[in-house]
Amino acid sequence: MMLGPKQEAQGALFYEFSIEDHVPQEHLLRSIDRFVDLSSIRPHLAEFYSHTGRPSIDPELLIRMLLVGYCLGIRSERRLCEEVHLNLAYRWFCRLDLADPVPNHSTFSKNRHGRFRESDLLRHLFETTVARCIADGLVSGQRFAADASLIEADANKQNSTPKEDWDASAITPQDAPRAVREYLDVLDDAAFGAASEVEPKFTSHSDPASQWTAARKGPAFFAYSTNYLIDTDHSVIVDVEATRSIRQAEVGSVRKMLDRVKDTFDLHPERIIADTAYGSGPMLGWLVDRKIAPHIRSLIKRAARTGPGAAQISNGTRKMTNMFVQKANHSSSSGETILIPTGARTAKASPNIAH
Repeated sequence: MMLGPKQEAQGALFYEFSIEDHVPQEHLLRSIDRFVDLSSIRPHLAEFYSHTGRPSIDPELLIRMLLVGYCLGIRSERRLCEEVHLNLAYRWFCRLDLADPVPNHSTFSKNRHGRFRESDLLRHLFETTVARCIADGLVSGQRFAADASLIEADANKQNSTPKEDWDASAITPQDAPRAVREYLDVLDDAAFGAASEVEPKFTSHSDPASQWTAARKGPAFFAYSTNYLIDTDHSVIVDVEATRSIRQAEVGSVRKMLDRVKDTFDLHPERIIADTAYGSGPMLGWLVDRKIAPHIRSLIKRAARTGPGAAQISNGTRKMTNMFVQKANHSSSSGETILIPTGARTAKASPNIAH
């Protein structure tokens, strides 16, 4: 075989090129694209755009780019724009041709904090997706599970103030950055400022709504909690709520999500699974009153096993929690023991609680 000629770049006057032919059939984005339906975006956002002026960037393009970032683990919007510019599969998914420009990274921030938030677009898309799962038989609404995940905030201890020196009333909203104004707006919100009377040990200057927490049993950091309500048939998340990273806010979010899926999708579970953090007396009673069987270990049982922690629970709280435990156990139609009351070592739960 003879040595071939040196390869040199030569510009052509015309090209015949199809992005479709260069995206592998087994590519992840092809699998996702089959189920993506964003046809409701433009009608949903119509009233948030002016009838005059220059045309905006297609909001569907922005959502498709965000989906690429979420699915491929690209957290930086600046890097996401660079990757979509260079990657043919990303361009194909976003319906961009080779010559089409990619939006500037600042466009995402303006839309997320502007039209997308004002119109509650992301909530609309989430509920549209859940409705499709229900229509396709992936959600029965009979058995739910609830839990929370920590999301680390973009804040650090060096730029924070101890609780004894923090005074929210001294902040001038007009001169404060966006994150601080949002913190002031939710001071009376049950998911944030009003979740607990206990002041956080530190408050971040750049993101004061975040919670200083050591929930991971390691070094403390600023974080939020993402709370999930999951249908256990096919592990479909049917609702989500962001709160401070404290137990009271996380427990309260479950009540809110259960009410919301009832109002939105008419889903009312027969039972719910959760860990001990959700096993307080008021929470158990709230569930039983709504005829939802709680498969939750009693919070009193946990405190009794930890020794010193038991002293922090008043006798009144113990009696109230035990009363709800007995009430929940008695309300089980099949006679099974749903909760682990104080003094019990095991719980007999229905074998078909989850798949």
